[in-house]
Amino acid sequence: MKPPLMIGLALAAGAAVAWVLMSTQREVAQPQDTEGAAMVEVTLPGSWSEGAGIGQSIFEAKCSSCHGMNAVGKEGYGPPLVHKIYEPSHHADESLQRAVALGVRAHHWGFGDMAPVDGLTRGDVAMVIRYIRDLQRANGIE
Repeated sequence: MKPPLMIGLALAAGAAVAWVLMSTQREVAQPQDTEGAAMVEVTLPGSWSEGAGIGQSIFEAKCSSCHGMNAVGKEGYGPPLVHKIYEPSHHADESLQRAVALGVRAHHWGFGDMAPVDGLTRGDVAMVIRYIRDLQRANGIE
């Protein structure tokens, strides 16, 4: 055999051996179950504005099952409220009041419609909004 042919055969054989070794040692990536996982990371403010602490308690009781603790969102349940979409210039406080009172049709996310939240007064929601706005400011959303 001629030397270039021998080199070509040796390279081909080496590639075949490498392919077999790699294919037997390769790990197959398993799909990750992310349902319920936080959608964003949130920095908490150093201090809360007046009423925001009360809003946090209300949020945890009435909103966190879908929007996650500290409004980080929950995969498969509801969007993060600490997100540019919900900045005051796009979703004013009154739009959040109306979402809680009347529900809202899905329009930014694929979670489906939000049902009204029972048992909250406008004052309760105002405290929740203070809490959300404090979180947003702490994360550069104003």
